[in-house]
Amino acid sequence: MAIGDAAGAAPRILDCGDTAVIVDFGNVIDPVTSARVLALDEALVAAALPGVVETVPGYRSLMIHVDPGTVDHDALYRLLETLGRAPAAPRRVARRWQVPVVYGGAFGEDLEDIARRHDMTPDQVVRLHSGSLYRVYMVGFMPGFSYLGGMDPRLATPRRESPRLRVPASAIAIGGAQTSVGSLPSPSGWHLIGRTPVRPFMPERTPGFLFAPGDEITFTAISPADWDELDAAAAAGERVAQVSA
Repeated sequence: MAIGDAAGAAPRILDCGDTAVIVDFGNVIDPVTSARVLALDEALVAAALPGVVETVPGYRSLMIHVDPGTVDHDALYRLLETLGRAPAAPRRVARRWQVPVVYGGAFGEDLEDIARRHDMTPDQVVRLHSGSLYRVYMVGFMPGFSYLGGMDPRLATPRRESPRLRVPASAIAIGGAQTSVGSLPSPSGWHLIGRTPVRPFMPERTPGFLFAPGDEITFTAISPADWDELDAAAAAGERVAQVSA
């Protein structure tokens, strides 16, 4: 998958067995392609076509899960062809989140290695990483796991040769040209540079998912001394992250 300019061509519509359809907008990762995916997602949900069970937006495509016994495939295809050509103008206003992060040490054990790889100091890595505005392109892999684009290319780092079997919840990591906000403890081949007390996913909280595709995120470096208080607040269901429309 390439990083670059999105083409304005009509999307491809592909069957995935008899229970899903994918609408594919190309082979690039950028805000224009993402906006087209999210615009189609919102328009299709608003259309409330019988038999459409769930929509799952990705970097450059939208997967549509259907009930094969209910959905009218011809009507769905006609609707997708029409909506897929529409201008990318999602109705939902993007939210901008300010996410606190403790970088390095026990919270981000790969920070010093990342710095050495790029001939930087750990402080320089932190300044670059926390100095960018990120876009949530996709939520997946684990509930609430958020894939972010917009990282400074000087921090791009190939994934680890030996993935870890378990990384802590809410890890902040770098993998290739992307960074991420983890959610639950999980295996990972990404480089851990920090942790946030923010819980992207808490099923007992309303809403259970904090971030959504199309949201924007900035990171703010905080001291390890601030961790316990913020972590306790987040565990009690507080958002901890600041948000603005």
